Amino acid sequence: MNFDLPADLQAYIQKLDSFIYKEIIPLQISNDNERFFDHRREPSRTQWDNGGLPTQEWEHLLGQARAIADRAGFYRFPLPRRYGGQEHAQTNLWMCAVRYHMASHPLYGGGLSLANDLQNEHSVVGNFPDVLMLYHWGSDQQRADFIPLRLRGGFRMTFGLTEIRHGSDATHMDTSATPCTLSDGTSGYSITGNKKWQTGAHSATHMLIFARTSGKAGSPAGITAFVLPRDTPGITVQSFEYTLNMPTDHATVILKDVQVPASARLGPMDDGLAIAQTFTHENRIRQAASSCGAAKSCIDRSVAYARERIVFGKPLSSNQAIQWPLVELSTQAEMLRLLILRTATEMDALQHKLGGSAGSSGSFGQPPPWVAIEKQLGHKISMCNYYANRLATQGADNAIQVHGGNGYSRHQPFEHIWRHFRRYRITEGSEEVQMKRVAGYLFGYKSTGLEETRDEGNGQQAKL
Repeated sequence: MNFDLPADLQAYIQKLDSFIYKEIIPLQISNDNERFFDHRREPSRTQWDNGGLPTQEWEHLLGQARAIADRAGFYRFPLPRRYGGQEHAQTNLWMCAVRYHMASHPLYGGGLSLANDLQNEHSVVGNFPDVLMLYHWGSDQQRADFIPLRLRGGFRMTFGLTEIRHGSDATHMDTSATPCTLSDGTSGYSITGNKKWQTGAHSATHMLIFARTSGKAGSPAGITAFVLPRDTPGITVQSFEYTLNMPTDHATVILKDVQVPASARLGPMDDGLAIAQTFTHENRIRQAASSCGAAKSCIDRSVAYARERIVFGKPLSSNQAIQWPLVELSTQAEMLRLLILRTATEMDALQHKLGGSAGSSGSFGQPPPWVAIEKQLGHKISMCNYYANRLATQGADNAIQVHGGNGYSRHQPFEHIWRHFRRYRITEGSEEVQMKRVAGYLFGYKSTGLEETRDEGNGQQAKL
């Protein structure tokens, strides 16, 4: 059994590093762009007098980095070849290894750099959950209209599952869609309800809205997905919610008699929650890799600081009170890293066995093999995800303690890392929901993943 990363994957990471050093870091340090990453980061990124939204200069810089990465051939890596991706047979392993590397790297690690700023779900290697939902579930017209436009930056879609009164209990949603006759005499739907935590609403061109079209509250059946143009009459952004890390782009949206044609429907009628699960497992394992990498970054920085910091005439690292917490964190991070890579490898093997990658191929209009992945590997994915997100916050908290007053200041990245990664213990399926999934596997309560996964919509859309 060989635990080394494949040689071609190691070569790819080296190539990615060379690109970042040559193209991205020079952009980050030019024109005072460092203000978005040093102690000035939060005010530089935030329009405090405009609802806490991101500044245009900040979002423009992120767009520049993505464009450079796209021209260099890195940005679209996990996409199908027809959209410029590489469609690798080990996409999950590769993406996890890349994300871990990017988040743990001493120069651009911790999720706070122009190469990999995770507060914005930004990376020079993209993730694209919206593209894959359209790819697997969209009509021919929707794929032709939206996917190329998305890759050019002209299509941006929010993810409308969570509501004001409903998070993880998405099957109890208040939003409903009822058949109606549109002003032109054709058949369509009238959508009324609300959505919360609609990430990217300030710049979205469209919104993906899940609404009940039949059945009773609590049933996973009877929910349908619709793609709505942002400027459709009846859509109102009520507020943008201030969060632990700023800026915000997480909106509360009110929908009142929003009338759309039948062609706005995405995927099957009354089975829309399957769409929400298209990318769940890939997203969770990759997020786990980023969180584990961020924890490793905090550990490494703390070890280096403790060795050089002289306290009472001797290195801070000579104190067991400093050593032991870092020993435990380092042990946990290494065990978790191996579990993440193993689980990603098993996901790739299962997807290959079933005839394709859930992230990049398969028949149009047909669900990727997420049901089989949930049944066989869902508990491991949940283990990786909930524990990694917790470990990232623990690593950042301990780093603040080791660095003392310096760690508490914004001249170090740890407060930012803690505030950002704390959110992942709630989004992507809360920590409690993830543990429930693992418990279901351990104690035999779980016969299939289908019922359990359809009620876990919670949180914000990944915008890679």
